[in-house]
Amino acid sequence: MKQIKGDYISVVIPALNEGKNIGRVIKEVKKILDNTDYEIIVVDGHSIDGTARIARSCGAKVMYDDVGKGSALIAGLNAAKGNILVSMDADLSTDPKEMGLLIDGIKIGYDVCMGSRFMAGGSSEDISPVRKLGNMFFVLLVNYLFGSNYSDMCYGYRSFRKSVLKKLDLKETGFGIETEISIKAVKHNLKVLEVPSIEKERLAGETKLHTFRDGYVIFRTIVKNLGRKV
Repeated sequence: MKQIKGDYISVVIPALNEGKNIGRVIKEVKKILDNTDYEIIVVDGHSIDGTARIARSCGAKVMYDDVGKGSALIAGLNAAKGNILVSMDADLSTDPKEMGLLIDGIKIGYDVCMGSRFMAGGSSEDISPVRKLGNMFFVLLVNYLFGSNYSDMCYGYRSFRKSVLKKLDLKETGFGIETEISIKAVKHNLKVLEVPSIEKERLAGETKLHTFRDGYVIFRTIVKNLGRKV
């Protein structure tokens, strides 16, 4: 991945009790970004397993936010110094080797670049049939209501041009954050690119996702953004 002069990459990783994973994630990201100017920001939800300590020892900047995934992501993105921002998970389900596609999407002129598990070349090793069905439902609903053409909705591997953050004006504090980003990107007529991504099984530990509870949160996010002026 060639560096363009002036580009600075900020990778934001929300984390909660990912002590068994976070060190490996950071090391893999550092390998990928070795020839670029970058920072890695871990936003820790006051983990009790040493996540913050491990992240700091591996060279990441550590912030704290214990409200929810969305709140942590917003805090990290707002604090980031880079002109290109990347969000990813802390459990190695989002493969650092794919980061180049997300970064290059911004470099060639897109405002938001989203990894997709359900376009050609993408897949998931870590999604249950119920979650897959729910994601398909939300994709169809958002595409119908907002005139978009997404293939994935509830996936956190994304990149952003820093200058569009103010336009997005993100508010969702929980698992509705990806849906909010997708909807507001359409409502603001931002240039959006989907790229294929292969979601891996988490390296260790248990998922923080609760299928039905978080499904309701996503549905509520969609309803809240209906007719809302931007």
